Amino acid sequence: MLTIQQPRPFPVVSRVPTPSSMIPVVSRVPTMILGMDVSHGSPGQSDVPSIAAVVNSRQWPSIYRYRASVRTQSPRVEMIDSLFKRVSDRVDGGVMRFWLFCYFLLPFIDDAYFMITFAHYSGSTQDGSACKNLDENWNPRFVVIVAQKNHRTRFFQQGSPDNVLPGTVIDNTVCHPQNNDFYLCAHAGMIGTTRPTHYHVLLDEIGFSADELQELVHSLSYTNQRSTTAISVVAPIWYAHLAASQLGTFLKFDEAPETSSSHGGVTAPGAIPVPQLPWLNKNVSDSMFFC
Repeated sequence: MLTIQQPRPFPVVSRVPTPSSMIPVVSRVPTMILGMDVSHGSPGQSDVPSIAAVVNSRQWPSIYRYRASVRTQSPRVEMIDSLFKRVSDRVDGGVMRFWLFCYFLLPFIDDAYFMITFAHYSGSTQDGSACKNLDENWNPRFVVIVAQKNHRTRFFQQGSPDNVLPGTVIDNTVCHPQNNDFYLCAHAGMIGTTRPTHYHVLLDEIGFSADELQELVHSLSYTNQRSTTAISVVAPIWYAHLAASQLGTFLKFDEAPETSSSHGGVTAPGAIPVPQLPWLNKNVSDSMFFC
């Protein structure tokens, strides 16, 4: 059992500086926002397990409080297995009260792997197996968005040395001619040139308009507890990154066990056992300890 002492409580979190009714769809339809990230070992450390983190929003219609689910998996594996089950086991009041799920991913992959990512995360949702196993009459809608940071695209103001203004969206000319994607500079770059986040909409079963989807993403960039201004990526992804990084430090001080438990780690048949993460105190695991 591992207990983490929080430096201070977080009774109040940042709120979007616009009325919640202005957030498209999410403010009207029971929605769960999910952010996912996978943390890997340093280059050359092929035996260090990857750490997958998933955060999900709580207390709809609020989209500001999150809970994290973190576990280890085989080294250098980007995809997160059993994603829907991991989330449904930890939802307050039951996962079936939600009718819209918005997935935000931050995989460090090339454009060529986007379809593989789409097939992995949307396969069980499109055929309905993930939902039908819980309730045959439950048929929620899904939105899957990939946030890409490892690119070299930059934007500048014409005739000005300053960075582009916070909230700048580029959704034409330099975007993909067929795919649904856009660049968003949500934050104000303090040093150097602002690096935009490239968002790829892999699945949209709601039918958001371009403006609605961009407004949703932009609003989520303002909900980070550590900042009173917008950050460069949506808060759920940043929270998942923090959770994976924070729990990953515990593995550095623990020797890898000879065998791995089925809880907390995923090991492929015949592969080297993956050490599991230590148990967190329930009061900690249900809080935003990663902040």
